[in-house]
Amino acid sequence: MKLFYEPEILQKFSLNEEESRHCKKVLRLKEGDIIYITDGKGSLFKSEILEISEKKTYVNILETKNNFEKRPYNLHIAIAPTKNIERIEWFVEKTTEIGIDKISFLLCENSERKLIKTERLNKIIEAAMKQSYKTYHPLVSEMIKFEDFIKNNSSQQKFIAHCEDSNKEYLANLIQKKSDYIILIGPEGDFSTKEIALALEYNFLAISLSNSRLRTETAAIVACDIISIINNL
Repeated sequence: MKLFYEPEILQKFSLNEEESRHCKKVLRLKEGDIIYITDGKGSLFKSEILEISEKKTYVNILETKNNFEKRPYNLHIAIAPTKNIERIEWFVEKTTEIGIDKISFLLCENSERKLIKTERLNKIIEAAMKQSYKTYHPLVSEMIKFEDFIKNNSSQQKFIAHCEDSNKEYLANLIQKKSDYIILIGPEGDFSTKEIALALEYNFLAISLSNSRLRTETAAIVACDIISIINNL
């Protein structure tokens, strides 16, 4: 299956120039070939190429599948971005492949990065969606202060992963299937004691993700994978 991304779908329309060039030059497709397109909102469109060039590829929709492979849960990971942006880009790519609904970036007391460029991250998400045949485009939110985020979250199951010595339960033991999850992942210097206390005050549960001390981006991917595995058992 050759999957393309187009957020605005009509019965007959043209792919954008980047996708058209990929069709023509890389895949060497031609008129009459069948491709699949997603709008990033869960719909999969089986389409026929009517006309193809490097700048415009016109297609006609033959069949539509809504809620294609929709997951039975909703996952939101809020993470303090690492100083090395490539590690965050890797996290975004891999969690898109596994399955995630929303990514938020936290500005914490120990944060080393205080600016994030969501435009590039959305490009990485689009590529990961097409590679892994996902039809849902995760929402990427701008940087937000930790305190503001904590006070404005109403997910059903709320977790904070931190490295302080305290009573923490392994995430897999707490997961309720088919739920709405939010998981907080701290910066390389971890959440501050004050931040942890604030999260617990707002009913976040302290969790462990591994017996090992994980990097920020690794912890986020492990959390995403645990949620996926538990919901598919």
